[in-house]
Amino acid sequence: MANTAQARKRARQAVKQNAHNSAQRSTLRTAIKAARKAIQAGDKAAATAIFQASVSTIDSIADKKIIHKNKAARHKSRLAAALKALSA
Repeated sequence: MANTAQARKRARQAVKQNAHNSAQRSTLRTAIKAARKAIQAGDKAAATAIFQASVSTIDSIADKKIIHKNKAARHKSRLAAALKALSA
C-alpha cells in the first residue's frame, strides 16, 4: 500500500490512466475488426473507406504510445495486404 501522499496520488493517477488506455485499446481492436469485416464482405469501395479510418485510429493510438509503433505498422500492413488481395 502507498505510504506517502505522492505515492497515493501516483496510484490514483495510474488507475485513471489504465482505464483510459484500456478504452483506447478497445477502440483499436474495434477499428481492426471493422476493417477485417468490411474486407470479408467483398465491397472494395466500402472496405477502402473503412481501412482509411482504421489506419487513422491505429496511427493515433501508436502516437500516444498506447501500442508500439511496430505493432501499429504490422496491423496496417496486414490490413493493406488483405485489401489488396480483395482486388486481385
